Amino acid sequence: MLDYPVPISIIILTFNEEKNIKACMESALNFAEEIFVVDSGSTDATLSILENYPVQVVQHPFENYSQQRNWAIQHLPIKTQWVLNMDADHRLTEEFRTEVSALFSKPIADDIHGFLASRKTIFMNKWIKYGGHYPTYHAVLFRKDKGLCEEKLYDQHFKVEGKTQKLKGDIIDLITESLSTFTLRHDKWSNLEAFEQFHPPQHGAVIKGSLQHDNPIARRRYMKNLYERFPLFVRPFVYFFIRYFLRLGFLDGKEGLIFHFLQCFWFRFLIDAKIYELKKQQDGH
Repeated sequence: MLDYPVPISIIILTFNEEKNIKACMESALNFAEEIFVVDSGSTDATLSILENYPVQVVQHPFENYSQQRNWAIQHLPIKTQWVLNMDADHRLTEEFRTEVSALFSKPIADDIHGFLASRKTIFMNKWIKYGGHYPTYHAVLFRKDKGLCEEKLYDQHFKVEGKTQKLKGDIIDLITESLSTFTLRHDKWSNLEAFEQFHPPQHGAVIKGSLQHDNPIARRRYMKNLYERFPLFVRPFVYFFIRYFLRLGFLDGKEGLIFHFLQCFWFRFLIDAKIYELKKQQDGH
């Protein structure tokens, strides 16, 4: 077993994360060789809290998540070969730390360029386990020169060039501190998603949908692309029915009902409404 720290660099993005950053830092402390925080002008207590931890804080103006993440990977003075990307509302589990530590206790095979970890969504203090929401794998840990964030306004994933391997340990994702915060964030994100569906990216810097067995991220993108082919206002009903009933989201209890309804129906319906609004504006109505 490799003693901490593991020879990786952690990158955390922040903006006014005073309620989250302490627990995030505690979960990452003494794990990685170096920790960078890329802050985009926090005006709350985030920066003063970070003064208590051995981290390198860098200020960089925020344009969108993709550009911020890629700027960090490409411009921070990272000394290690591997990088782990986190948000302030993420927590490294002890299982994740132990597993990664064991993996890095011996040389990583040259053909392995990244590792996928599942997020364990916590909503209203409850683990959302059903509805197809777990496990959902993300390429969070990869060789610095082999991964970048795809160029999307919303629902971005990291693209890893080459072979990846799944991890068993999870990363906890605390997706909301309150329903007000949840709905405000998703209202903002619905603008980005509606705009991007109305004006699809014309470049190749996005993950292609695929049903290949060993790529869960590409499979999710394939299903999302399939969803987008359904008619507006019909697809949120279909999506909610599949997630809540066919994929057993109702087993998540009352918190699950709130989460799956807001995430799978309300949010998706709001996106459709904003796409419809964009179409009317374009048609001059």
